Amino acid sequence: MAKYEFDMIVIGGGAAGLTAAGLAANFGAKTMMVEAEKLGGDCTWTGCIPSKTLLKAGKVARQIRDAGKYGLIDGEPNIDFKKVMQHVDEVRKEVYEDADRPEIFEDMGIEVVHGKAAFEDDRTIRIIGKEGSERKVSSKKFIIATGAKAFVPNIPGLDEVEYLTNESLFEIEKLPRELIIIGGGPIGTEMSQAFVNLGSKVTVVDMAPQIMGNDDRELVGILREELEKQGVKYELNASVQKVERNGTEIHVQVERDGVSRIIKGDALLMATGRKANTSGLNLEAVGVKTENGNVIVNESCRTNKSHIYAAGDVTGRYQFTHMSDHMAKIAATKALLKFVPMKIEKNMVSWVTFTEPELAHVGKTEQQLRDAGEKFEVYRFPYSKIDRALAEGETIGLVKIFAKKLSGKILGATAVGAHAGEFISEYALAIKNGVSMRGIADTIHPYPSWGLGARRAADQWYIKNQSEWSVKLIKAVFGYRGEVPDFSDPDRIV
Repeated sequence: MAKYEFDMIVIGGGAAGLTAAGLAANFGAKTMMVEAEKLGGDCTWTGCIPSKTLLKAGKVARQIRDAGKYGLIDGEPNIDFKKVMQHVDEVRKEVYEDADRPEIFEDMGIEVVHGKAAFEDDRTIRIIGKEGSERKVSSKKFIIATGAKAFVPNIPGLDEVEYLTNESLFEIEKLPRELIIIGGGPIGTEMSQAFVNLGSKVTVVDMAPQIMGNDDRELVGILREELEKQGVKYELNASVQKVERNGTEIHVQVERDGVSRIIKGDALLMATGRKANTSGLNLEAVGVKTENGNVIVNESCRTNKSHIYAAGDVTGRYQFTHMSDHMAKIAATKALLKFVPMKIEKNMVSWVTFTEPELAHVGKTEQQLRDAGEKFEVYRFPYSKIDRALAEGETIGLVKIFAKKLSGKILGATAVGAHAGEFISEYALAIKNGVSMRGIADTIHPYPSWGLGARRAADQWYIKNQSEWSVKLIKAVFGYRGEVPDFSDPDRIV
């Protein structure tokens, strides 16, 4: 008889867990997946899917208000917020039925168990079901993929006030009249736009001097200006002193530059980050190392225990669904095939904040390159030069590519504007496969597609590598009689 009941047990059925379990079964491993709540995890139920659905509803409402920009008649949308949230829930359930329900994975040969798992020893877990049932199972390998949950800081008075997080936000049925959001990261920024477009007054509070701290400062400035035009208000560089309820209102006391003021609202959203779901796993009993609650893994997603791996948000490395999926593939492959050379693609991590305009990035940031002393050029291309953007009235935006001057090797890229995430996807593919700026520029893109904007931006490599003396030389050799272009503007766009 086999020494262990399973070849692989995956703890967690979110984005990372689903991928890891599916891949393990595909390799022929006898696999169990344990999930404490619903399969699909944060992405399906409280993150990506509901937030993007709500953003879309807000976008449609704003398009009705701004119909005049397309030659139509402006109007005020009649918003039934309860119906909007019902639509959000219907989309969540549709995604679940299509991709996440247990039967899909059971058909792969995976045993799906609902319950809370904890390690008994480094080869055995105990599973407590919702009805109180208990089961112990052993496995040769484990992948921890329990994800993360909303982190709420210890603010005086907060425990006495009803507040929202991403885990409860999509269950509300009444539109907040005045929504206060503490946190100016991706969640706070996306939800500020969604709710202001649906009719709420929104104030974002953050202790940092700017929102979206991991993104390009210049492009963040463009996004913030657009959000302010749409009605979002900001209290930045402000520390939250206390929170209290005053009748039907929530009062948030903030201090900035030594001056205190009260922000009033009827709803409060805490968008202050996330923390790994490791409590209750009994990791300390088996010696799996953690740091600040995050499971520590190497570049192959292995913990300090050779047969235990971890992937996704539980590691605290990247809070993106696509990175959870990426890490899960590495964890399952390395755990079961061992000698396959796979590592986390940490130098080309991409992300998108799905506001309008979108804010996207891949690879190294400009600041990271400067801090490392890297020699590179910044190639800039405005959305106002993209014909499709002109046709659709989406000319607010900018693409920046960081690349080597002579070779055109792309080191990183960032963009703000409509479909910026699609531009970044093209540059991510280029970085991964060694396609240079010249390679993109020389590739035929259909006109007038949005993707042509990605190529036009890459064209600027040719422009920056052109010089006055080279044009004069061409003129002299071939006897051409035209004028020499003006090269005095280093940021000229052609």
